[in-house]
Amino acid sequence: MDNERAWFIRRVVLSVLFVAVVAVPLYPELFGLDEVTPFAQLVAFRPQGLAVVLLLALLMLIRRGWRIAAALVAVLALTGGALTAPRKFSDARPAPAGSRVLTIMVANVLGGGADAGDVAQVIRERHPDLVSLPEAQVDVREEIRAHLQGLDYQGYTTQPAKAVESATSVLVSSSLGAVAFDAEDGTAFGHIVVTGGTLGDIRLIAYHGFPPLPDAVTTWKQDLQVLRQWCSEDPPTIVAGDFNATLDHAEFRHALGGNCRSVAPTVGDGLVGTWPSDQPAVVRTQIDHVVVTRQFQPGGFTTYAIAGTDHRAVVATVAVPTTGG
Repeated sequence: MDNERAWFIRRVVLSVLFVAVVAVPLYPELFGLDEVTPFAQLVAFRPQGLAVVLLLALLMLIRRGWRIAAALVAVLALTGGALTAPRKFSDARPAPAGSRVLTIMVANVLGGGADAGDVAQVIRERHPDLVSLPEAQVDVREEIRAHLQGLDYQGYTTQPAKAVESATSVLVSSSLGAVAFDAEDGTAFGHIVVTGGTLGDIRLIAYHGFPPLPDAVTTWKQDLQVLRQWCSEDPPTIVAGDFNATLDHAEFRHALGGNCRSVAPTVGDGLVGTWPSDQPAVVRTQIDHVVVTRQFQPGGFTTYAIAGTDHRAVVATVAVPTTGG
């Protein structure tokens, strides 16, 4: 009996250690590792990781000696799944009566590799008020505009460095009137703030966050801290672009705080991946977002395939009371 008890205790201890090892890449923030390579990169694919871990738990049930570990791993995966589920099962609500609906588009054009005609086709189909174009230099922006026969869009570009990925462009519909463009520093790639015209006190920000490369996680974090600042300020704000971050990044969630939210998970599309678009949908993750402050009610989120880029374009609709802008 004592020998059996010792083996049981040993299995419990080893099972707990095994679950801790499995939990580290899934929830690195619990261990203070969410800003450490490779965990900062791996956690972007947490939903897929949870599915793999649950499958692992089911396979482990075959061996009697592994069943304690299997049960613990299954609890870990199911708990994570329950926390992730609202991104899929949240419902969009119709725009309140008397509200104004804005349509926002994001298309990372991969330094001009994207098919300008494909980007323009989405614009013609959805007539967005603002199009955020990460990695689009002036010539790319104008090539897209050239495909928009009969549609009136103003263009603006900022490029703080020679590298093409530092370029960000916007196209703004004439329906917004005589808006003002301001290219601001503070983020690694810079960003564009659109104000004025018929926007009232609303500001639209085209943003491209620095990626969490192994040698640049600090820069990635600094860019997200700028997002946190925007989310803590008063003006009704929409930030649209390639954030290079997902809701599974604690730093991104902290940046959103209690005043901002990403449109997609709010309307049940939070598990729709946008990158890498050349891979099956099941292995994509969502790094392209339209983030809004609490004055806005998310209405819809759709992705579109664009040839020549590793990102899917996204289009989101949001509503704001006319009294707010």
